[in-house]
Amino acid sequence: MAETQNMEGTAPVAAEEEERDPESNSLLQPLIKRSRTLSSSPLAIVGTKVSHIESLDYEINENDLFKHDWRRRSRIEVLQYILMKWTLAFLVGFLTGVIATLINLSIENIAGYMTGFIYFTGANLALTLFATFLCVMFAPTAAGPGIPEIKAYLNGVDTPNMFGAAPLIVKIFGSIGAVSAGLDLGKEGPLVHIGACISSLLAQGGPDNHRVKWKWMRYFNNDRDRRDLITCGSAAGVCAAFRAPVGGVLFALEEVATWWRSALLWRTFFSTAIVVVVLRASIEYCNSGKCGLFGKGGLIMFDVSDVSVYYHLLDVVPVVVIGVIGGLLGSLYNHLLHKVLILYNLINQKGRICKMLLSLSVALFTSVCLYFLPFLAKCSPCDSDLLGTICPSTGGTGNFKQFNCPPGYYNDLASILHTSNDDAVRNIFSTSTPNEYHPTSLLIHFGLYCILSLFTFGIAVPSGLFLPIILMGSSYGRLLGICAAPYTKIDQGLYAVLGAAALMAGSMRMTVSLCVIFLELTNNLLLLPITMIVLLIAKTVGDCFNPSIYEIILELKGLPFLEAHPEPWMRNLTVGELADAKSPVVVLCGVEKVARIVEVLRNTTHNGFPVVDQGVTPPVGCPSGATELHGLILRAHLVAALKKKWFLSEKRRTEEWEVREKFTSVDLAERGITIEEVIVTKDEMELYMDLHPLTNTTPYTVVESMSVAKAMVLFRQVGLRHMLIVPKYQAAGVPPVVGILTRQDLRASNILTAFPHLEETERKNK
Repeated sequence: MAETQNMEGTAPVAAEEEERDPESNSLLQPLIKRSRTLSSSPLAIVGTKVSHIESLDYEINENDLFKHDWRRRSRIEVLQYILMKWTLAFLVGFLTGVIATLINLSIENIAGYMTGFIYFTGANLALTLFATFLCVMFAPTAAGPGIPEIKAYLNGVDTPNMFGAAPLIVKIFGSIGAVSAGLDLGKEGPLVHIGACISSLLAQGGPDNHRVKWKWMRYFNNDRDRRDLITCGSAAGVCAAFRAPVGGVLFALEEVATWWRSALLWRTFFSTAIVVVVLRASIEYCNSGKCGLFGKGGLIMFDVSDVSVYYHLLDVVPVVVIGVIGGLLGSLYNHLLHKVLILYNLINQKGRICKMLLSLSVALFTSVCLYFLPFLAKCSPCDSDLLGTICPSTGGTGNFKQFNCPPGYYNDLASILHTSNDDAVRNIFSTSTPNEYHPTSLLIHFGLYCILSLFTFGIAVPSGLFLPIILMGSSYGRLLGICAAPYTKIDQGLYAVLGAAALMAGSMRMTVSLCVIFLELTNNLLLLPITMIVLLIAKTVGDCFNPSIYEIILELKGLPFLEAHPEPWMRNLTVGELADAKSPVVVLCGVEKVARIVEVLRNTTHNGFPVVDQGVTPPVGCPSGATELHGLILRAHLVAALKKKWFLSEKRRTEEWEVREKFTSVDLAERGITIEEVIVTKDEMELYMDLHPLTNTTPYTVVESMSVAKAMVLFRQVGLRHMLIVPKYQAAGVPPVVGILTRQDLRASNILTAFPHLEETERKNK
């Protein structure tokens, strides 16, 4: 919940500041055939903004007038389009890699030289205040990891102010400050958000206020290409965080992307490949000592490849135990974090000062714990082979911290608390060191990071969950390794790796991408079989108790995320019955009066309207007097037509050349203009508008007898924003469209509100 800054919007706001419900069909004189029970608002509260639902249904099937017909274009234009797509993917990977290098360099050097409690605490408070101030004052949406919002956006929900220039800048410098402050958070989630911001800015030509409107940019001025690039950016961010290119691609596929196709696979892979090249070049340059502490780890962050993994059938027992405990701890962690996020939401709603005080309080508590808890640990003698070389160390580098111990001794708890998170994980993952850590120290470390991660995730700073969970999991995994040492030949360091994987799977519920990420992190393919077992068991156990942590955050934020699988009871309900629970659909004629269009736009907040034609000549065999469903027109296109004064003095259809003279594809791609900004005179109200050339003539439709379960699968997999319901029978007097479904209509909670008997059925099934 470092996302709590976004949850402010759940508090009541003044009525005049609230936007109307986009699915309320009431005009000045409402047309309601029964009491409306189904909430169908496609709005999600994000901070104090209203997030509108976006999808690909209109952009994929662009109107016939302005869609790109490559057969009519020259080969040079086609090659230019393809080349620019690959260029943008290259820039996403390159810039993400460069920024990841700068963040790592800054974090390692700032956090490496803090000594003494006063200096330690003072520096941590200053860095936390810096990060919090940036988030609170300039970009509240930059707080938290940003992954839930990216996941929601790629599912079809527009999250305002998430991918602009301000969140990008605040995310970069805020991450440096927050991680350098010693807070229990990681830079992995922020890097995913940074990659998505870079992608979005490249796709739309920069920020809204200073957008570059080059001619070739019009090719990418649509939701589909923007989503593709944001998917590439999220994959590049994971790759930059873990230096795991294949893991980044699989993370985008498994966790964040809702719609996937083969072309997107290659683009994400290309982006992550560029990230790896940039990181490798940066590390090679920094190995000469020009970048301080950065570059010491190489591309393999937690290398355990020097250990040969031998295990027998009996070794499966402790591996299964690790998976089960990981699932239990992960689900418990999600439950507790849910409660903390609710509490932090109440605190953050009180204003900016409360947000800053909360962050500073957590930073102070963290500093006190990190500095004083190592006094509880016993001093251990250094290995005689290491004495005088790297054991013990008192500076910012080294795996063994002397802290309060005499010469020749080291404090094992200080060694994993008084260092960067990456170095702490390397220390716990270290192999062939059975006596390096006391069980008491590992237990203290595990308990401390459980508490700190719960308290830290939710304050107004950029934060990630990956590394805190890895630290917790590695501690309990190594503890189990110590307990199982007499009965197994698996190294304690490998138990730490399995524990980290199990806890991540138990909390985040990822499997394939996590498996590959851990293999790329540890560089040991021999761990593959037992890692797969641990991940599957932990995810299965966790799913028995609660959803993943990101799903919990999505629910807390009110983002209408559509799950991949419909509820079983949805098979017993038809879309026709669902449409009956809503207000009547608002329909426009193919050639409509301006006054009617203005009335509809001012008194509803629908984002799409069916367009019908009356009095058409029906095909052979069809009943006479039928009405034709011409297609679907978007609110944005209606507003654009009003702004362009696309008016006719008589009721007629227009020719293609007339439309081309008035509109360009850029005009129809613009969003954000409201009907209140358009001035229509009294005389213009009596004119007409031809909606035929602006209408999507191939909307997705379903027959009214289709089950809600099937409609939901189609809606989600195709990435729709609107789905028209057509009647089962065609006859004179039967309207060509029964209703229209949006995302909110297909959400289980809204359907159960309209049909309470289904809720009772669901309860019995459970």
